[in-house]
Amino acid sequence: MPNAHVSPTLAAIDLGSNSFHLLVARVNEFGALEKIDSVRDSVRLGEGLTSDKMLTTDVQERALACLEMFRERIATLPAESVRVAGTNTLRRARNAQEFLLRAQEVLGRPIEVISGHEEARLIYLGVANGHEAQDGKRLVIDIGGGSTELILGEGDDLHIVESLELGCVSLSKMYFEDGALSHERFERAVTHAKLAIFPVFYSIMQAEWSHVIGCSGSIKSIRKIVQKMDWCKDGITLDALYKLRNSMIEEGHIDKLSYKSLKDDRRPVLPGGLSALIALFEIFQIEHMNVSKQALREGLLYDLMGRLEHQDIRSQTIHALMEKWGVDSEQAQRVANTANRLLQQVKASWTLEKPLYAQFLEWAALVHEMGLHISHRRYHQHSAYVLTHADLPGFSFQEQTFLAVLVLNHRRKFKFLRQEDLSKRFVEPARHLCVLLRLAVVLCRKRLHEEPPVVAEGREQSITLRFPSQWLEQHPLIKADLEKESQNLSHSNIQLVVVEE
Repeated sequence: MPNAHVSPTLAAIDLGSNSFHLLVARVNEFGALEKIDSVRDSVRLGEGLTSDKMLTTDVQERALACLEMFRERIATLPAESVRVAGTNTLRRARNAQEFLLRAQEVLGRPIEVISGHEEARLIYLGVANGHEAQDGKRLVIDIGGGSTELILGEGDDLHIVESLELGCVSLSKMYFEDGALSHERFERAVTHAKLAIFPVFYSIMQAEWSHVIGCSGSIKSIRKIVQKMDWCKDGITLDALYKLRNSMIEEGHIDKLSYKSLKDDRRPVLPGGLSALIALFEIFQIEHMNVSKQALREGLLYDLMGRLEHQDIRSQTIHALMEKWGVDSEQAQRVANTANRLLQQVKASWTLEKPLYAQFLEWAALVHEMGLHISHRRYHQHSAYVLTHADLPGFSFQEQTFLAVLVLNHRRKFKFLRQEDLSKRFVEPARHLCVLLRLAVVLCRKRLHEEPPVVAEGREQSITLRFPSQWLEQHPLIKADLEKESQNLSHSNIQLVVVEE
């Protein structure tokens, strides 16, 4: 059941490579989602990605106009009740950061760019919660505008998660850009798709599965066409796909396609989506595919529900990292507790009241020593590298960077934080959170079960630590570390003042 203080209405926005989608749903008395409203706009972001991976001005303006429309619909919802996720094109675009700054200003909400693995996890979460339960393993396939996700799982458990650089927009742009349809073009597009699928072929085939579920725009659109044409009674079969391909070739051009269920804005990307689906059916020898109504957007909402109900997958990810990298959990928790005590004392003066900041400070404290498993020398850099480049379920790219920056700066030289390194909303909070983590590490250096008797007072450019009389004299190592830390922090324009009462 949702908490009483949490808005029962949630919203998810999916900034896909083909379409932007907004889904608004209500959490009912049983804790399940009920759809209230949805808006779709065929922005075709991936179509506006140039050969040198830059978003064109035209496509950016189309996207911003769509987000301005979405903003009106979500204006009354609390910040914690809305999630916005960007996918393949925003992962690839070299000027994505520049666009995101404008997009977030127009939308009035932060935008997360999620990895392919995270996109796949969320898709599976949406499908698993929306599709009737069946025994055995399921292979879930989602063909998006710029990527294709393949997820093999059973129940709520994921066994294999893959994201391929293969999408209906990119494939259509590559082989059908002028609209002409021919057998030769389809053959080339299907071959291209198979080459993209081949690196993950053996791992998925060896795992086996009992049924296949497809989801999202391309697959749902194809399912509607083949059923309306009476080529398939339910779901999708390979024979129905061949009939659709041959029918399209007979028409000869995209503009001549006149299937009743085909929307005008779906027509230009249908050949690429169909080619990818044929390749998947052929290479994995799929006989029949069921189609789910739910996918990424629903997955975002179910994940958001989990966060609001204190069942955050990100916490599970942090503890999995601690176990994998052999972190001293007792020391990590000591540092986390000390950092939190400092935060509680300075959060008002340093504008760190948002629960998000306490969360990330704790997570950073719990994994700051991960790199010791590699080498003590520069272990903070090893920890930060793993956090930056690993697939971390639940975390967006911006959140991974935020976490990595905190860990990287928990010792040694304090690096100046720039907007190029962090999302704009994280820059100033990160600077202060780094200070708190650094001080917590120093105060817990003895690795003993004793809480340092310190009182912290924060001001805009300074922090004062107050200790009982003679305490620092009895702890000369910590005293020396604090003196050194005072010099390190001064390079980042933060003054550390240490006082004995």
